[in-house]
Amino acid sequence: MDAYYKNNPDMPFEERAKINYDHPSAFDVDLMLEQLRELKNGKTVMTPVYDFSTHLRSDERIAAESRRVIIVEGILLFAIPEIADEIDIKVFVDTDADVRILRRILRDVNERGRSLDSVVKQYLTTVKPMHEHFIEPSKRYADIIVPEGGQNDVAINMIVDAIKKKMSD
Repeated sequence: MDAYYKNNPDMPFEERAKINYDHPSAFDVDLMLEQLRELKNGKTVMTPVYDFSTHLRSDERIAAESRRVIIVEGILLFAIPEIADEIDIKVFVDTDADVRILRRILRDVNERGRSLDSVVKQYLTTVKPMHEHFIEPSKRYADIIVPEGGQNDVAINMIVDAIKKKMSD
């Protein structure tokens, strides 16, 4: 889903940096829907690549080929009804808030060149409130909720079985 952040090349960097990227309105829903539907219809699409250091899409595109199983990931997928409606098996990976903030700090500081202060400020002003407003309530649309993420072998086996069943339909 991160590839589908709206592109705002005419906006100065300082303004782009102030956008609430944890709100559903930050995404180019039309393009994401169009490309998801194309994939579901057997077509290859050229997905955008988003550069988090500049808050812009890069000139690069990545080919995504259609397959029998298409995995779409993003924390706000279920908060956007048009997108959620396109997903056959909805999996919500539930992770403890402490783990989420620690992962975010490490990622944003190490991979995105952000300062610790900026990560903490963003977390408190947008990330946490948007999680409470959009993400947490969207769990109710999930078919499967996976506590403890990738460490939950029972849930992973259930997901694999559901995908196998869907493929044989």
